Amino acid sequence: MNPRRRPTLRDIALSLDLSVNTVSRALADKDAVSPETRERVKEEAQRLGYVPNTMARSLVLRNAMTLGLVITNPSNPFFAGLISAIEERGRERGYSLMLMVTEDSAENERRAAEELMRWGVDGVLAIPVQHGAEHWHRLCKSGTPVVLLNRHLPGLDADVVGVDYYAGARAATEHVLDSGATELYLVEEDLDISPVADRIRGFRETLAARGIGAPDDAVVRVDAPEGLPVSAKFDPGAAYAIGADLARRAGRGAVVLAGNDYHALGLYRAFTERGLRIGADIGVVGHGDHPFSAYLDPPLTTVRLPAPDVGRAGVDRLLERVQSGAHPGAEDTEPIHTLLAPELVVRASTGPLRRGES
Repeated sequence: MNPRRRPTLRDIALSLDLSVNTVSRALADKDAVSPETRERVKEEAQRLGYVPNTMARSLVLRNAMTLGLVITNPSNPFFAGLISAIEERGRERGYSLMLMVTEDSAENERRAAEELMRWGVDGVLAIPVQHGAEHWHRLCKSGTPVVLLNRHLPGLDADVVGVDYYAGARAATEHVLDSGATELYLVEEDLDISPVADRIRGFRETLAARGIGAPDDAVVRVDAPEGLPVSAKFDPGAAYAIGADLARRAGRGAVVLAGNDYHALGLYRAFTERGLRIGADIGVVGHGDHPFSAYLDPPLTTVRLPAPDVGRAGVDRLLERVQSGAHPGAEDTEPIHTLLAPELVVRASTGPLRRGES
């Protein structure tokens, strides 16, 4: 046998003077093979370094036992827990995971969808770019179910599993209003995506419900420097300059809510450098409850996101569609939208605050 060639069932059969069919049945623990023969075959397979050809098996069974996962931004800390939970849940159900990263590029996303179609994955979990759905339509029409994670995609009838960002923003805004704050700002990513829109809507509608007007500049967008990838939006430095401006115009007792904890980190430095004591002179709220948040000085009040729960629920929904064969986009089936509740974690960064002092 050529040592550079991948060992095959035939190699094992020739080595043991058995038929290929007997070797195949022994490795699959099928009936009609004696325990002694089964053990001999497995020992020889291990000695030769035989690994089953998954692609060949998938062609026979018409089932790749592989799920595609398309994410936008690998630097987003939310995705660490999400990917881990998806891989674990898939592995429990016997599925492997194929990961694609788009960096919020519509062209990258199109290529990822076409690549997954060529590989013949059984289903796809996707955090969409939200600009164009044609490639997802083609994937669905090919019989491959798609479940969207964390973002809605206009124009595509697909199941969605994600976080209720609107509820999280409302809970955070209500908390600081209940503590007596009347001057509030929201620092958000400059991305045209549903989580950002939902947080802004939750912020503004909560203020309106309390009879508090919010000027247009109460919502400040953080844009990454031109030419840098979308992952730069999670650089604390992107929010630092905004924090310096807010420190000059915000009154004592104001509260700044941030769309993610990394932006809150930039705000911390900007406020502290200008002599403002966080949790006493000015309040800060984050979003994400990343591991460092509890160790800031003072610890950061933030919204904890159920990333692992979203991952597990997404896999479960996708495999329901895979096994039933009925899914939106390919069958007369209504999409199901599931939003999981985040949790407000109150810490010292929101007070009690001093009011009305210069």
